[in-house]
Amino acid sequence: MIVSDLVVYPIKGCGGYSVASSAVDATGLRGDRMMMLVDDGGVFLSQRKVPEMAALRPHLTDSALFLGGQSFPIIADGPRVPVAVHTWNGFGVDQGDEAAEAFSLALKRSVRLVRTPPDLSRETTGETTGLVGYADGNALLVLSLSSLDGLNERILERGGDPVPMNRFRPNVVVSGWPEPHTEDRVRRAAIGDVELAYAKDCVRCAVPMVDQETGLKDGPEPIRSLAAYRRDPDGGVTFGMKAQVTRTGTIAVGDKIDVLEWRA
Repeated sequence: MIVSDLVVYPIKGCGGYSVASSAVDATGLRGDRMMMLVDDGGVFLSQRKVPEMAALRPHLTDSALFLGGQSFPIIADGPRVPVAVHTWNGFGVDQGDEAAEAFSLALKRSVRLVRTPPDLSRETTGETTGLVGYADGNALLVLSLSSLDGLNERILERGGDPVPMNRFRPNVVVSGWPEPHTEDRVRRAAIGDVELAYAKDCVRCAVPMVDQETGLKDGPEPIRSLAAYRRDPDGGVTFGMKAQVTRTGTIAVGDKIDVLEWRA
């Protein structure tokens, strides 16, 4: 049971990239979804309505954000604008006209790029609570290769094409669990010097039907097959475990995962 991949998504809804190791803060992998694109009203953009966001591949350093051949200095603090993520309302640090122009041109719509203010303290919900940046609800999404294999077997039986892991946009990918959905039963785990705790099952929206390479909708899989065996009691379908960070530190690809507590 080891970490086989770590993925950081610097801008909520845009493409991510794999890293060999990452510092883990209370809000998740460092830099993960601490930026987002908003419309003229300050409402976040998502692949639900703007699937072409998936094809944008921003990369992050300590001082700059890169998109294609352009770089934009990160404005850690400055003018703040009101922003909204689902039912949460807060503020973002505007990243300037140059970044706004580049992303507006790429997406063919008027957008602004914002970053979490340094004093942001956005609390999460779930069995374990904690802090989060601009992610939908929790600090980390954990998924196993065995869960993906089990799903793809069902998709193939229905005559569909298997889907890659990136359709589900996980942060931590686990290999070595023989049974699909073992991550659902984890309540506390240690990875490297980091400890995680279960928050909730991840209820999926339409985003897994977006091809993460092209930014084009490519349904009805995997949602169609998930709906046949992963129905949530409150509606929707689940795939993956959302977690909160209970001890910060560093994790790396290849780190062993020690489960400290299983669901009763």
